[in-house]
Amino acid sequence: MSDREFGGNDDLTLPKATIQKIITEILGDKSGLAFGKDARDLLIECCVEFITLISSEANEIAEKEAKKTIATEHIDKALRELGFPEYVPEVLSVAGEHKEQLRTREKKTSKMEQSGLSEEELLKQQQELFRSATDKYNQGPA
Repeated sequence: MSDREFGGNDDLTLPKATIQKIITEILGDKSGLAFGKDARDLLIECCVEFITLISSEANEIAEKEAKKTIATEHIDKALRELGFPEYVPEVLSVAGEHKEQLRTREKKTSKMEQSGLSEEELLKQQQELFRSATDKYNQGPA
């Protein structure tokens, strides 16, 4: 199944800079090998095709199970059914790492929390700022 079967969306692509970074990491700076732009573009097309293939299969699996969300187990089954069982351990490992990162990720603190002031103190400051702005407005042009 190609993306052309899904309406031919030519906008499906991956960021070239990200792919180039991955290629550079794999080849290494000291390898002396170069990766041509046309080869990189072909690699991007292959990646998009692979992602589309896996996503479509996982979607079909989820639909058969009457699920509205594609889950990790659907990707697992799709990879196995499409003949890529060797990818499953790495995919599950990365999925587990991602899940753990989400759990342990620091929650962003709000500006209110960062100020170190109580809600009453902040409210008092806000009222003073409003009062000051009103006074300036009522005075008119200087």
